[in-house]
Amino acid sequence: MDEWLLNASGRIGRYPHGVFELKERIASRMKRIDPIAARVMFEKARAMERKGEELVHFELGEPDFDTPKNIVNAAKRALEEGHTHYTPNSGLLELREAISRKLKMDNQIEADPRSEICVTVGAQEGAFLAVFSTIEPGDEVIVTDPGYFTHPNYVRMAGGTVVTLPVREEDGFRINPDLLEEKMTEKTKMITLNSPANPTGSVLTRDNLESIRAAVEKHDVLVLSDEIYEKMIYDGNKHYSIGAFPSIRDRVITINGFSKSYAMTGWRVGYLVAHKQMLAEMIKLHQNLVTCASSFAQMGAIEALDGSQESVRSMVKEFDKRREIIVAGLNRIDGASCIRPGGAFYVFLNVGKLGKSSWEIADYLLEECKVVTTPGSGFGKCGEGYLRLSYATSIDQIEEGVGRIQSGLERPMKRVRNG
Repeated sequence: MDEWLLNASGRIGRYPHGVFELKERIASRMKRIDPIAARVMFEKARAMERKGEELVHFELGEPDFDTPKNIVNAAKRALEEGHTHYTPNSGLLELREAISRKLKMDNQIEADPRSEICVTVGAQEGAFLAVFSTIEPGDEVIVTDPGYFTHPNYVRMAGGTVVTLPVREEDGFRINPDLLEEKMTEKTKMITLNSPANPTGSVLTRDNLESIRAAVEKHDVLVLSDEIYEKMIYDGNKHYSIGAFPSIRDRVITINGFSKSYAMTGWRVGYLVAHKQMLAEMIKLHQNLVTCASSFAQMGAIEALDGSQESVRSMVKEFDKRREIIVAGLNRIDGASCIRPGGAFYVFLNVGKLGKSSWEIADYLLEECKVVTTPGSGFGKCGEGYLRLSYATSIDQIEEGVGRIQSGLERPMKRVRNG
Protein backbone atom coordinates (compact mmCIF):
# COMPACT_ATOMS: atom_id res chain seq x y z
CA MET A 1 0.00 0.00 0.00
CA ASP A 2 1.29 3.45 -0.89
CA GLU A 3 2.34 5.63 2.02
CA TRP A 4 1.05 9.23 2.01
CA LEU A 5 3.09 12.01 3.51
CA LEU A 6 3.33 15.78 3.54
CA ASN A 7 6.48 17.44 4.84
CA ALA A 8 7.92 20.92 5.08
CA SER A 9 9.44 20.71 1.61
CA GLY A 10 5.96 20.47 0.09
CA ARG A 11 6.46 16.89 -1.09
CA ILE A 12 3.35 14.78 -1.00
CA GLY A 13 2.62 11.12 -1.70
CA ARG A 14 4.96 8.14 -1.94
CA TYR A 15 4.42 6.17 -5.13
CA PRO A 16 6.24 3.17 -6.62
CA HIS A 17 8.10 5.61 -8.88
CA GLY A 18 9.16 7.95 -6.09
CA VAL A 19 8.03 11.15 -4.40
CA PHE A 20 6.57 14.00 -6.47
CA GLU A 21 6.15 17.72 -5.89
CA LEU A 22 2.53 18.83 -5.43
CA LYS A 23 3.18 22.09 -7.27
CA GLU A 24 4.21 20.12 -10.35
CA ARG A 25 0.64 18.85 -10.62
CA ILE A 26 -0.83 22.35 -10.99
CA ALA A 27 -1.70 23.40 -14.56
CA SER A 28 0.58 26.10 -15.96
CA ARG A 29 -2.45 28.19 -16.95
CA MET A 30 -3.01 28.98 -13.27
CA LYS A 31 0.16 31.07 -13.26
CA ARG A 32 -1.60 33.50 -15.60
CA ILE A 33 -4.16 34.43 -12.95
CA ASP A 34 -3.61 36.68 -9.96
CA PRO A 35 -5.73 36.49 -6.80
CA ILE A 36 -8.58 39.03 -6.76
CA ALA A 37 -7.38 42.05 -4.79
CA ALA A 38 -10.75 42.82 -3.16
CA ARG A 39 -10.99 39.26 -1.92
CA VAL A 40 -7.43 39.32 -0.59
CA MET A 41 -8.31 42.40 1.45
CA PHE A 42 -11.61 40.85 2.54
CA GLU A 43 -9.84 37.75 3.89
CA LYS A 44 -7.26 39.87 5.73
CA ALA A 45 -10.13 41.82 7.26
CA ARG A 46 -11.95 38.64 8.33
CA ALA A 47 -8.84 37.44 10.13
CA MET A 48 -8.65 40.74 12.03
CA GLU A 49 -12.35 40.67 12.89
CA ARG A 50 -11.99 37.17 14.32
CA LYS A 51 -9.54 38.74 16.77
CA GLY A 52 -12.10 41.34 17.80
CA GLU A 53 -11.14 44.28 15.57
CA GLU A 54 -13.97 46.60 14.47
CA LEU A 55 -13.48 47.51 10.82
CA VAL A 56 -15.15 49.74 8.25
CA HIS A 57 -15.59 47.91 4.94
CA PHE A 58 -15.20 49.64 1.58
CA GLU A 59 -13.72 46.70 -0.36
CA LEU A 60 -16.59 44.59 -1.73
CA GLY A 61 -18.97 45.61 -4.50
CA GLU A 62 -22.16 44.37 -2.92
CA PRO A 63 -25.31 46.36 -2.15
CA ASP A 64 -25.99 46.40 1.59
CA PHE A 65 -29.75 46.25 0.94
CA ASP A 66 -31.84 43.11 1.34
CA THR A 67 -33.38 41.61 -1.77
CA PRO A 68 -36.83 43.20 -2.23
CA LYS A 69 -39.64 41.26 -0.56
CA ASN A 70 -41.64 40.68 -3.74
CA ILE A 71 -38.65 38.87 -5.26
CA VAL A 72 -38.03 36.82 -2.12
CA ASN A 73 -41.71 35.85 -1.94
CA ALA A 74 -41.72 34.78 -5.59
CA ALA A 75 -38.79 32.44 -4.91
CA LYS A 76 -40.51 31.09 -1.77
CA ARG A 77 -43.64 30.32 -3.77
CA ALA A 78 -41.53 28.59 -6.39
CA LEU A 79 -39.98 26.34 -3.73
CA GLU A 80 -43.36 25.55 -2.21
CA GLU A 81 -44.78 24.75 -5.66
CA GLY A 82 -41.97 22.32 -6.39
CA HIS A 83 -39.82 24.38 -8.77
CA THR A 84 -36.70 22.62 -7.54
CA HIS A 85 -35.65 20.73 -10.66
CA TYR A 86 -33.42 21.33 -13.66
CA THR A 87 -34.54 23.99 -16.10
CA PRO A 88 -33.62 24.13 -19.79
CA ASN A 89 -29.90 24.83 -20.19
CA SER A 90 -30.58 28.33 -21.47
CA GLY A 91 -32.96 29.06 -18.59
CA LEU A 92 -36.70 29.22 -18.07
CA LEU A 93 -38.42 30.48 -21.21
CA GLU A 94 -40.59 32.78 -19.08
CA LEU A 95 -37.44 34.46 -17.74
CA ARG A 96 -35.85 34.73 -21.17
CA GLU A 97 -39.05 36.34 -22.45
CA ALA A 98 -38.97 38.82 -19.56
CA ILE A 99 -35.32 39.60 -20.33
CA SER A 100 -36.19 40.10 -24.00
CA ARG A 101 -38.92 42.62 -23.09
CA LYS A 102 -36.54 44.41 -20.75
CA LEU A 103 -33.80 44.60 -23.41
CA LYS A 104 -36.18 46.09 -25.94
CA MET A 105 -37.60 48.67 -23.54
CA ASP A 106 -34.44 49.70 -21.65
CA ASN A 107 -31.61 49.00 -24.08
CA GLN A 108 -33.17 49.13 -27.56
CA ILE A 109 -31.79 45.63 -28.18
CA GLU A 110 -33.91 43.12 -30.07
CA ALA A 111 -33.17 39.57 -28.87
CA ASP A 112 -35.06 36.36 -29.61
CA PRO A 113 -35.75 34.74 -26.21
CA ARG A 114 -35.59 31.26 -27.76
CA SER A 115 -32.23 31.54 -29.49
CA GLU A 116 -30.33 34.68 -28.43
CA ILE A 117 -30.57 34.75 -24.62
CA CYS A 118 -29.03 32.41 -22.06
CA VAL A 119 -29.58 32.64 -18.31
CA THR A 120 -26.24 32.22 -16.53
CA VAL A 121 -24.94 31.67 -13.01
CA GLY A 122 -24.20 35.35 -12.48
CA ALA A 123 -22.93 37.82 -15.04
CA GLN A 124 -19.37 36.55 -14.50
CA GLU A 125 -20.25 33.17 -15.96
CA GLY A 126 -21.67 34.97 -18.97
CA ALA A 127 -18.36 36.76 -19.54
CA PHE A 128 -16.50 33.47 -19.14
CA LEU A 129 -18.70 31.78 -21.74
CA ALA A 130 -18.27 34.69 -24.14
CA VAL A 131 -14.48 34.66 -23.93
CA PHE A 132 -13.91 30.90 -23.94
CA SER A 133 -16.25 30.40 -26.87
CA THR A 134 -14.56 32.97 -29.10
CA ILE A 135 -10.92 33.52 -28.08
CA GLU A 136 -8.09 31.27 -29.24
CA PRO A 137 -4.31 31.34 -28.62
CA GLY A 138 -2.84 34.27 -30.54
CA ASP A 139 -6.03 36.34 -30.48
CA GLU A 140 -5.69 39.79 -28.95
CA VAL A 141 -8.37 41.22 -26.65
CA ILE A 142 -8.38 44.91 -25.72
CA VAL A 143 -9.32 45.55 -22.09
CA THR A 144 -9.46 48.85 -20.23
CA ASP A 145 -6.82 49.53 -17.57
CA PRO A 146 -7.88 50.03 -14.85
CA GLY A 147 -10.78 47.68 -15.45
CA TYR A 148 -12.72 44.77 -14.06
CA PHE A 149 -10.23 42.05 -13.21
CA THR A 150 -12.02 38.92 -14.45
CA HIS A 151 -12.11 40.00 -18.09
CA PRO A 152 -8.32 39.85 -18.62
CA ASN A 153 -8.11 36.75 -16.43
CA TYR A 154 -10.53 34.92 -18.71
CA VAL A 155 -8.56 35.98 -21.78
CA ARG A 156 -5.33 34.65 -20.28
CA MET A 157 -7.00 31.38 -19.28
CA ALA A 158 -8.24 30.96 -22.85
CA GLY A 159 -4.71 31.47 -24.16
CA GLY A 160 -5.43 34.87 -25.68
CA THR A 161 -3.26 37.96 -25.41
CA VAL A 162 -4.42 40.84 -23.22
CA VAL A 163 -3.84 44.27 -24.74
CA THR A 164 -4.39 46.96 -22.13
CA LEU A 165 -6.07 50.23 -23.05
CA PRO A 166 -5.26 52.92 -20.47
CA VAL A 167 -8.24 54.98 -19.30
CA ARG A 168 -7.02 58.14 -17.59
CA GLU A 169 -8.43 60.32 -14.86
CA GLU A 170 -8.08 63.42 -17.06
CA ASP A 171 -10.45 61.73 -19.55
CA GLY A 172 -12.94 60.88 -16.82
CA PHE A 173 -11.66 57.27 -17.04
CA ARG A 174 -13.45 56.95 -20.39
CA ILE A 175 -12.01 55.32 -23.51
CA ASN A 176 -9.96 57.63 -25.70
CA PRO A 177 -10.90 56.75 -29.32
CA ASP A 178 -7.49 57.73 -30.71
CA LEU A 179 -5.73 55.47 -28.23
CA LEU A 180 -8.18 52.67 -28.99
CA GLU A 181 -7.32 52.95 -32.68
CA GLU A 182 -3.61 52.72 -31.85
CA LYS A 183 -4.18 49.47 -29.96
CA MET A 184 -6.04 47.75 -32.82
CA THR A 185 -4.05 45.24 -34.90
CA GLU A 186 -4.84 42.47 -37.36
CA LYS A 187 -4.82 40.10 -34.39
CA THR A 188 -7.48 42.00 -32.44
CA LYS A 189 -10.48 39.71 -31.91
CA MET A 190 -12.47 41.47 -29.19
CA ILE A 191 -12.88 44.66 -27.16
CA THR A 192 -14.31 44.47 -23.65
CA LEU A 193 -16.46 47.30 -22.28
CA ASN A 194 -17.86 47.91 -18.80
CA SER A 195 -20.15 50.91 -18.36
CA PRO A 196 -20.89 52.09 -15.73
CA ALA A 197 -17.40 50.90 -14.85
CA ASN A 198 -15.86 48.97 -12.02
CA PRO A 199 -13.59 50.28 -10.45
CA THR A 200 -13.83 53.90 -11.62
CA GLY A 201 -17.57 54.61 -11.83
CA SER A 202 -17.14 56.13 -15.30
CA VAL A 203 -20.04 56.12 -17.76
CA LEU A 204 -19.59 55.95 -21.54
CA THR A 205 -21.60 58.56 -23.42
CA ARG A 206 -23.38 57.93 -26.71
CA ASP A 207 -20.57 59.79 -28.49
CA ASN A 208 -18.02 57.50 -26.81
CA LEU A 209 -19.94 54.46 -27.99
CA GLU A 210 -20.29 55.87 -31.50
CA SER A 211 -16.50 56.15 -31.80
CA ILE A 212 -16.11 52.60 -30.49
CA ARG A 213 -18.76 51.38 -32.94
CA ALA A 214 -16.79 52.91 -35.82
CA ALA A 215 -13.62 51.11 -34.71
CA VAL A 216 -15.50 47.82 -34.33
CA GLU A 217 -16.86 48.09 -37.86
CA LYS A 218 -13.56 49.16 -39.35
CA HIS A 219 -11.58 46.31 -37.82
CA ASP A 220 -14.36 43.68 -37.81
CA VAL A 221 -13.99 42.69 -34.14
CA LEU A 222 -16.28 41.43 -31.41
CA VAL A 223 -17.45 43.42 -28.38
CA LEU A 224 -18.06 42.05 -24.90
CA SER A 225 -20.23 44.64 -23.13
CA ASP A 226 -20.61 44.14 -19.37
CA GLU A 227 -23.60 46.26 -18.28
CA ILE A 228 -24.21 44.94 -14.78
CA TYR A 229 -24.29 48.45 -13.25
CA GLU A 230 -26.66 49.98 -15.81
CA LYS A 231 -29.25 51.05 -13.21
CA MET A 232 -26.66 52.72 -10.94
CA ILE A 233 -26.34 56.03 -12.78
CA TYR A 234 -26.49 59.63 -11.60
CA ASP A 235 -26.46 63.34 -12.51
CA GLY A 236 -28.98 62.91 -15.30
CA ASN A 237 -26.67 60.55 -17.20
CA LYS A 238 -28.17 57.84 -19.37
CA HIS A 239 -26.98 54.33 -19.96
CA TYR A 240 -26.48 53.36 -23.60
CA SER A 241 -25.94 49.83 -24.89
CA ILE A 242 -23.52 49.35 -27.76
CA GLY A 243 -25.60 46.36 -28.84
CA ALA A 244 -28.33 48.81 -29.90
CA PHE A 245 -26.29 49.96 -32.93
CA PRO A 246 -27.81 47.98 -35.85
CA SER A 247 -24.60 47.90 -37.90
CA ILE A 248 -22.68 45.90 -35.26
CA ARG A 249 -25.52 44.12 -33.49
CA ASP A 250 -24.30 40.67 -34.51
CA ARG A 251 -20.79 41.38 -33.20
CA VAL A 252 -21.88 42.43 -29.69
CA ILE A 253 -22.16 40.08 -26.73
CA THR A 254 -24.08 41.77 -23.91
CA ILE A 255 -23.68 40.63 -20.30
CA ASN A 256 -26.00 41.65 -17.47
CA GLY A 257 -27.61 40.28 -14.35
CA PHE A 258 -29.60 40.85 -11.18
CA SER A 259 -26.91 41.09 -8.49
CA LYS A 260 -26.47 44.86 -8.36
CA SER A 261 -29.79 46.35 -9.48
CA TYR A 262 -31.92 44.07 -7.33
CA ALA A 263 -29.50 43.33 -4.45
CA MET A 264 -29.41 39.67 -5.50
CA THR A 265 -25.67 38.95 -5.28
CA GLY A 266 -26.15 35.61 -3.53
CA TRP A 267 -28.81 34.42 -5.97
CA ARG A 268 -26.27 34.10 -8.81
CA VAL A 269 -28.51 34.87 -11.78
CA GLY A 270 -27.24 36.70 -14.85
CA TYR A 271 -27.78 36.57 -18.58
CA LEU A 272 -25.92 36.56 -21.85
CA VAL A 273 -27.21 38.03 -25.13
CA ALA A 274 -25.58 37.14 -28.46
CA HIS A 275 -26.28 36.20 -32.07
CA LYS A 276 -27.85 32.75 -32.20
CA GLN A 277 -24.86 31.17 -33.94
CA MET A 278 -22.50 32.30 -31.20
CA LEU A 279 -24.95 31.63 -28.39
CA ALA A 280 -25.43 28.01 -29.48
CA GLU A 281 -21.71 27.42 -28.93
CA MET A 282 -21.71 29.23 -25.60
CA ILE A 283 -24.59 27.06 -24.38
CA LYS A 284 -22.52 23.94 -25.07
CA LEU A 285 -19.90 25.26 -22.67
CA HIS A 286 -22.59 26.35 -20.21
CA GLN A 287 -24.03 22.81 -20.24
CA ASN A 288 -20.67 21.36 -19.27
CA LEU A 289 -19.97 23.93 -16.56
CA VAL A 290 -23.19 24.36 -14.58
CA THR A 291 -26.09 22.74 -16.51
CA CYS A 292 -28.41 25.63 -15.62
CA ALA A 293 -28.99 28.42 -13.15
CA SER A 294 -30.97 27.68 -9.99
CA SER A 295 -34.63 27.09 -10.82
CA PHE A 296 -36.26 29.00 -7.94
CA ALA A 297 -33.73 31.83 -8.26
CA GLN A 298 -34.86 32.20 -11.87
CA MET A 299 -38.46 32.47 -10.68
CA GLY A 300 -37.36 35.30 -8.39
CA ALA A 301 -35.61 36.96 -11.33
CA ILE A 302 -38.87 36.93 -13.33
CA GLU A 303 -40.52 38.87 -10.52
CA ALA A 304 -37.55 41.25 -10.38
CA LEU A 305 -38.12 42.25 -14.02
CA ASP A 306 -41.91 42.10 -14.15
CA GLY A 307 -42.67 43.45 -10.67
CA SER A 308 -42.44 46.96 -9.23
CA GLN A 309 -39.18 48.81 -9.91
CA GLU A 310 -39.62 51.15 -6.95
CA SER A 311 -36.99 49.31 -4.89
CA VAL A 312 -34.42 49.91 -7.63
CA ARG A 313 -35.21 53.62 -7.77
CA SER A 314 -35.04 53.90 -3.96
CA MET A 315 -31.72 52.09 -3.80
CA VAL A 316 -30.15 54.24 -6.50
CA LYS A 317 -31.43 57.40 -4.78
CA GLU A 318 -29.76 56.26 -1.56
CA PHE A 319 -26.51 55.45 -3.38
CA ASP A 320 -26.56 58.95 -4.82
CA LYS A 321 -26.74 60.45 -1.31
CA ARG A 322 -23.83 58.28 -0.21
CA ARG A 323 -21.85 59.25 -3.31
CA GLU A 324 -22.15 62.93 -2.42
CA ILE A 325 -20.96 62.32 1.13
CA ILE A 326 -18.00 60.09 0.30
CA VAL A 327 -16.75 62.29 -2.57
CA ALA A 328 -16.93 65.44 -0.45
CA GLY A 329 -15.23 63.73 2.49
CA LEU A 330 -12.40 62.16 0.51
CA ASN A 331 -11.64 65.41 -1.29
CA ARG A 332 -11.01 67.10 2.05
CA ILE A 333 -8.02 64.82 2.69
CA ASP A 334 -4.62 66.40 2.09
CA GLY A 335 -2.69 64.47 -0.56
CA ALA A 336 -5.72 62.58 -1.85
CA SER A 337 -8.50 63.35 -4.32
CA CYS A 338 -11.20 61.70 -6.38
CA ILE A 339 -13.37 62.71 -9.29
CA ARG A 340 -17.14 62.43 -9.10
CA PRO A 341 -18.20 59.01 -10.46
CA GLY A 342 -21.14 59.03 -12.86
CA GLY A 343 -22.31 55.51 -12.13
CA ALA A 344 -21.92 52.22 -10.21
CA PHE A 345 -21.11 52.60 -6.47
CA TYR A 346 -17.36 53.11 -6.42
CA VAL A 347 -14.95 56.00 -6.05
CA PHE A 348 -11.39 55.69 -7.34
CA LEU A 349 -9.28 57.63 -4.86
CA ASN A 350 -6.05 59.15 -6.18
CA VAL A 351 -3.32 58.63 -3.56
CA GLY A 352 -0.39 58.93 -5.94
CA LYS A 353 1.05 61.96 -4.12
CA LEU A 354 1.64 59.93 -0.97
CA GLY A 355 4.68 58.19 -2.41
CA LYS A 356 3.67 54.64 -1.48
CA SER A 357 2.26 51.80 -3.55
CA SER A 358 -1.49 51.22 -3.53
CA TRP A 359 -0.95 47.89 -1.73
CA GLU A 360 1.17 49.59 0.93
CA ILE A 361 -1.46 52.24 1.52
CA ALA A 362 -4.32 49.73 1.56
CA ASP A 363 -2.45 47.58 4.11
CA TYR A 364 -1.64 50.63 6.22
CA LEU A 365 -5.27 51.74 6.27
CA LEU A 366 -6.35 48.22 7.21
CA GLU A 367 -3.81 47.62 9.94
CA GLU A 368 -3.48 51.08 11.44
CA CYS A 369 -6.84 52.71 10.68
CA LYS A 370 -9.10 49.64 10.57
CA VAL A 371 -10.53 50.57 7.16
CA VAL A 372 -10.74 48.01 4.33
CA THR A 373 -10.13 49.30 0.80
CA THR A 374 -8.94 47.71 -2.45
CA PRO A 375 -5.58 48.64 -4.00
CA GLY A 376 -6.03 50.13 -7.46
CA SER A 377 -3.23 48.04 -8.95
CA GLY A 378 -5.53 45.05 -8.51
CA PHE A 379 -7.42 46.43 -11.52
CA GLY A 380 -4.38 46.84 -13.76
CA LYS A 381 -1.04 48.62 -13.87
CA CYS A 382 -2.73 51.96 -14.56
CA GLY A 383 -4.62 51.57 -11.30
CA GLU A 384 -1.40 52.05 -9.34
CA GLY A 385 -1.62 55.16 -7.21
CA TYR A 386 -5.33 54.67 -6.54
CA LEU A 387 -7.63 52.93 -4.08
CA ARG A 388 -11.12 51.68 -4.89
CA LEU A 389 -13.75 52.35 -2.27
CA SER A 390 -17.28 50.98 -2.49
CA TYR A 391 -19.97 53.22 -1.02
CA ALA A 392 -22.46 50.35 -0.89
CA THR A 393 -22.57 50.76 2.87
CA SER A 394 -24.41 53.00 5.32
CA ILE A 395 -23.87 56.75 5.62
CA ASP A 396 -22.74 56.24 9.23
CA GLN A 397 -20.07 53.79 8.09
CA ILE A 398 -19.02 56.08 5.25
CA GLU A 399 -18.55 59.03 7.61
CA GLU A 400 -16.70 56.90 10.14
CA GLY A 401 -14.48 55.31 7.48
CA VAL A 402 -13.63 58.58 5.73
CA GLY A 403 -12.73 60.12 9.08
CA ARG A 404 -10.37 57.24 9.85
CA ILE A 405 -8.79 57.52 6.40
CA GLN A 406 -8.26 61.26 6.79
CA SER A 407 -6.69 60.79 10.20
CA GLY A 408 -4.44 58.05 8.89
CA LEU A 409 -3.29 59.67 5.65
CA GLU A 410 -2.64 63.08 7.17
CA ARG A 411 -0.04 61.69 9.57
CA PRO A 412 3.25 59.93 8.74
CA MET A 413 2.72 56.32 7.77
CA LYS A 414 4.78 54.44 10.33
CA ARG A 415 3.87 50.99 9.12
CA VAL A 416 3.55 50.02 5.51
CA ARG A 417 4.22 46.75 3.80
CA ASN A 418 3.70 45.41 0.32
CA GLY A 419 0.64 43.21 -0.05
